[in-house]
Amino acid sequence: MRKGQSNKKGIVVVYEDNHLIAVNKPPGGLVHGDYTGDDTLAEAVKQYIKVRYKKPGDVFLGVIHRLDRPVSGVVIFARTSKALVRMNKMLQEQKIDKTYLAIVSKRPEELSGTLTHHIVKDETKNIVKAYASPKSGTKEAILTYEVKGELDGKILLLVNPRTGRSHQIRAQLSKIDCPIIGDLKYGATYPLPDLSIALHCLKMSFLHPVKNEPVVITADSPRGFPWNILSIE
Repeated sequence: MRKGQSNKKGIVVVYEDNHLIAVNKPPGGLVHGDYTGDDTLAEAVKQYIKVRYKKPGDVFLGVIHRLDRPVSGVVIFARTSKALVRMNKMLQEQKIDKTYLAIVSKRPEELSGTLTHHIVKDETKNIVKAYASPKSGTKEAILTYEVKGELDGKILLLVNPRTGRSHQIRAQLSKIDCPIIGDLKYGATYPLPDLSIALHCLKMSFLHPVKNEPVVITADSPRGFPWNILSIE
């Protein structure tokens, strides 16, 4: 299978070796099981491995990280327990660089910059609140951004989160009055037709957990609105 080619299970594999496998998650896809009971990306990847490598019995697959359901882009899974443990450690130590594309409805005051907020998640509502200064229970969230294009009132940002907080890109951009298009939970004014939001994990870079070689994994952004107006690959 060529890199990026969709298979019969509908997944798009963008990287694969004996220890890791990465796919381009479509918007709306569920990485890991939740209360909905919907089919998951993890199960689809396990089935892909089982068929491709003719593996009998259960297939090991470790979930390293997640993307919010309405978000698209690179999702990496571990094919071995060694890779899972080491990738989890790298995440905790912030040794995995992530690059996102976001399309927002308002241009930030500065064309590039660093955002630092203190955020806390309301688990009952599954929403994050961002504050300018520390408060009880908050954690520091840092990201950098750069404006890459603008057309028809839509602004494309390249975003690099420096911390791995839940919903941090969504909450931080909303806090500066630049909500992501389609993200009703964080201030967008209208939904997208497929209920996705215009946030895409474009690239993840790290040292391979076993081979100790540089790895860069990229995933093309979705083709529909608003990505057909503004996007970079």
